[in-house]
Amino acid sequence: MIFYSKKINKITGLKSFFFSRKNGLSRGIYKSLNCGLGSNDKKKDIKNNIKIIAKKTGCNLNRLIILKQYHSNKIINFDNFLVKKRYKADGIITSYPKFSFGILTADCVPILVADKKNKTIAAIHSGWKGANSGIIENLIKKFKEKRSKISNLIVAIGPCIAQKSYEVKEDFIKKIRIKNYDYKKYFRNNNKKIYFNLRLFVNNKFLRLGVPQKNIDHINRDTYSDYKNFFSYRRSIHKNETDYGRCISVIYRY
Repeated sequence: MIFYSKKINKITGLKSFFFSRKNGLSRGIYKSLNCGLGSNDKKKDIKNNIKIIAKKTGCNLNRLIILKQYHSNKIINFDNFLVKKRYKADGIITSYPKFSFGILTADCVPILVADKKNKTIAAIHSGWKGANSGIIENLIKKFKEKRSKISNLIVAIGPCIAQKSYEVKEDFIKKIRIKNYDYKKYFRNNNKKIYFNLRLFVNNKFLRLGVPQKNIDHINRDTYSDYKNFFSYRRSIHKNETDYGRCISVIYRY
């Protein structure tokens, strides 16, 4: 199963894809479209799964860039690089055509962004750490450097862990409160438990930076509870599994 951003796909020359875990080659806990190069799945299966992704998206396999993510706020400007290795970062942006970017997630938020006028594209991986440390702010800076108007940006926020599934501790609130004056709106108490709304947290970062709500697309699926369609780090921990797969989301400028 593949989910799409209708707003991005309306832009001539651009495509977006949020892939589920289905229709791949991996087995066991990685069943079946695991694209996590950092997982302990068989490397052959992962590579073949990525080939499936390239075929489904229509992009050249050698021009599908997948980052080595590490929950940072680092974004690479791909205009200055050649395709030689996996770049260590959690975001990437380019104004070049004929490239696609893949973001790997298993509860964190895959975010695909495009300037509907100049066709600059970007993709970022944003968990709470990245969002709280400024990855979205850094992304907007990169677009401004490329002379994009923020009002022209189309943002697709993909499947991620939902608030109902994201229980946190009291000390977590403090980490969000330090940098966000409106922190209270992202938490809900239920039966003496605290739940965090990562999707809203990310959404409002874009709003605060000038992206209109009408330009933000949501693929509103819960990766934790929808085990048939998505991998989930948190679910794997709760099930005492030894590892977990990663879904991939792709933006392609063809």
